[in-house]
Amino acid sequence: MELAQDKIDLIEKIIKSDRKFANNEDLYDDFFNETCKRSFLIVKTVTSNETLEAYLKKIATTSILNVLKNEGRLRRSKSGYMSTQNVPLESVVESSIPDYSKIEVNYGPVVIQDTPEDYAVKKEILQLIVNTVYEIDEQEPDKQYLKLYDLRFEKGMTQKEIAEELSLSQSEVSKRLFKLMEKVKQTFN
Repeated sequence: MELAQDKIDLIEKIIKSDRKFANNEDLYDDFFNETCKRSFLIVKTVTSNETLEAYLKKIATTSILNVLKNEGRLRRSKSGYMSTQNVPLESVVESSIPDYSKIEVNYGPVVIQDTPEDYAVKKEILQLIVNTVYEIDEQEPDKQYLKLYDLRFEKGMTQKEIAEELSLSQSEVSKRLFKLMEKVKQTFN
């Protein structure tokens, strides 16, 4: 994995500015490697520096959380993640005999709300996909790739419904959708 020096410097700056980096400096290499691994493809595709930085901040935060969880330095509580050295208030029992029946363990996924930067990245990627589908449709208009894309991904129709709409067999619809997705993937690679 090879990144340009300016991207490496940006990732380093973002990691060191994260609030969870403090007191965990010894894990910097793990934070850096995890962030690079998760962001390698996006660094190559996103052209806007502001969008890239916003996206890298999100990736770095997630990477740092994962490394800290894997190292046993963080655990999930009702109010979010906390250091394993802190004791959550809800687990402190007032009586001298602990009541373990009231303790809940939740291992749910982390839900991170989309930021305006996330929407910008998604919009940019979606625009690239749409432009690619238009180009593919112009190259082979008889395959109706644009219509297939619209019916499947915009209107949410099933392959069977699309087959009825376009007077094709369901297997033909499946083949064309597969070819369309392969061509879109090739454009991104």
